[in-house]
Amino acid sequence: TGHHDAVNSIAFNPDGKKLASASNDNTIKLWNLQSPTASDTLTGHHDAVNSIAFNPDGKKLASASNDNTIKVWNLQTQKELATLTGHSKSVRSIAWSPDGQTLASA
Repeated sequence: TGHHDAVNSIAFNPDGKKLASASNDNTIKLWNLQSPTASDTLTGHHDAVNSIAFNPDGKKLASASNDNTIKVWNLQTQKELATLTGHSKSVRSIAWSPDGQTLASA
């Protein structure tokens, strides 16, 4: 348990020690796989979070939302690094390039 609405996306970090989940409750939860509870909650989206993706080194997480934005998060500080705009409707999917330099969205 942890989210208060449907979960739309999950992703393992590259070392397999954490799992992130994105929900219609506008939040992202970070789960320590050694514990059954969420270790951290990322907030900042104003609508449902549809998709999440860890960058290849596991230090950043990107999230795509119905609020038409993508957010990039620093996982060490759990702070938002950037809000990316440009979509005129919901962002449904995101993916990092293998080198972690580019983020694609749909």
